[in-house]
Order: sequence, then structure tokens, then C-alpha cells
Amino acid sequence: MSKIKVGIVEDEVIIADDIQLLLEQLEYDVLQPCENYEEAVAMLQNEQPDLVILDVNLGEQKDGIDIAKYIRSNMNIPFIFLTANSDIATVTRAKVTNPNAYLVKPFNKSDLFTAIEVALFNFNTIKPPTQEKEKKILKKAVFIKDGEYFIKVPFDEILYLSSEHVYVVVHTKQRKYLVRTTMQEYIDSFDADLFFRIHRSYVANLEKIEKINSTSILVGGEELPISKNYRESLLNLLNIK
Repeated sequence: MSKIKVGIVEDEVIIADDIQLLLEQLEYDVLQPCENYEEAVAMLQNEQPDLVILDVNLGEQKDGIDIAKYIRSNMNIPFIFLTANSDIATVTRAKVTNPNAYLVKPFNKSDLFTAIEVALFNFNTIKPPTQEKEKKILKKAVFIKDGEYFIKVPFDEILYLSSEHVYVVVHTKQRKYLVRTTMQEYIDSFDADLFFRIHRSYVANLEKIEKINSTSILVGGEELPISKNYRESLLNLLNIK
């Protein structure tokens, strides 16, 4: 599994260097820190990070909140606000962007790790209002971006979906497709009568299930776990008593 790529936007060099060092110790893939809005946008466009840590106050006309608005409008990744004691107006502006977590100065390695885990969890389970969209659900296929094209992948070719950080992996007999999104958001586009969530990280095509026991199923020759929260509903759907 590839490392999570983390971007840093912090105008205080010493703090930025400290964050970079702690992230490297935590074995994240760390990008070169940015100091301002322009550098941050360039980093977002060119490096495509999986998560970004944003200092709210950058000491310039455009601050971390402006960068957060850019992320919400143009990308689908989580971000963490790095804050000190801010005034009410700043806090109000920050809340509107629906950050996935907060990190309060001063902080240590444990605080940083916790903030990242919380941000990833929130991003994968809670859909902010700014991401609400009308979706057309196709009953027989889904289109997946592959290079410069969107490829039509029939549902009957999909074995299961798995979640890896900020990605969903679509598993077919022929190949795997990597989609940059959350599992919850992605399965909203799938036929609910055909695809069923069996675990926080797995969604199975019910027609592709070969074997099942109390803790797992076999799909395409691969064993997938069933969590307790979904087991009873799955057995009922399959008419297993």
C-alpha cells in the first residue's frame, strides 16, 4: 500500500520544518512545505497530495482559509487546519470550509498523528455539505477515469470495491481501477440492489459471492471480511437462515 502524501502550508519556517520532520518520522510521504497561497495552489495542482495541513494565519491577504476554499472547489481531499488562538471572525470563516480536523499549536508527534487519522476518518465517513451533488445512478455500468478517457465498466464485471485511504479500488476479473474518492460517496452511484457493503472497507457484488461463512465471503477467489454490523443484513439478502 502506498504512503499517504501530505502537503504542508505554513509561513513560519521553523514550524514547517518541525511538521515535516514529524511527518517523516511517522512514515508519511511529505511534500516540500509552502509558505503562501500561490505556492500552495501550485503544489496542489502539480503534486496531488492525499491530505494537506493548512496554517490558518499566513500573514498575507490570502490565508489558509482561502486555500481551503480552493480545495473544496477544485479537489476532493481532506485538510487539517493548524491554529493558535484565533479571533471569533477567523474561527467563523474557518468553520464554513468544513475542515476534516484541527491541530492546535503547540503540538507533538502524537497530536499530529491523531489529527491526520481523524481527518482521514472524517473524510471517508462524513460528507460535508459543499460536496452534496445530484447524482445520476446508472443501473448497468459506471464510468471510471483512465488516463485521458472515462471507461465504461459494466457492473457485472465488478467483483468488489475496497477502500485505501482517500481512494476506492474497483476490482474486476481483468484489472483494478483506482478512483480518488470516498467509499460512501462512490457507492451512491452504484445499483443498491446489486452492491452491498460488507465491511467499512469493502463493498461486494452480491452476484459474485461464491462462498460465505460467519466472518468472511469468497469473491473472485479472494476472501473478504464481513463485519458484525453488516452480517445479519447480508445473510437476509442472500436468504440464508
